[in-house]
Amino acid sequence: MFEIKLDERGDVVLAGRFDGAQVDKAKAVFDRVSSSAAVDFENLTYISSAGLGILMVTQKRLTERGQELRLRNASGHIRDVFQMARFDLIFTME
Repeated sequence: MFEIKLDERGDVVLAGRFDGAQVDKAKAVFDRVSSSAAVDFENLTYISSAGLGILMVTQKRLTERGQELRLRNASGHIRDVFQMARFDLIFTME
């Protein structure tokens, strides 16, 4: 199961497994992010390369506007994925 929503501050909240089957659902939400925002990983248990791709496309779009995604509450496992992909050099991880 995968859940994604924008909270009242405009931050993205993720839960469950973010894999290739969830790309369209996630893209619909991330496409609505137009300024700097946090992405809350607290309840995310898994992220695939497809999920990483959605984050990268969003980060690139925002960076072109002087904005950014900040990632927070990532578990050790999720942080390891970001470090192995070297995405920890692209995203601010809180």
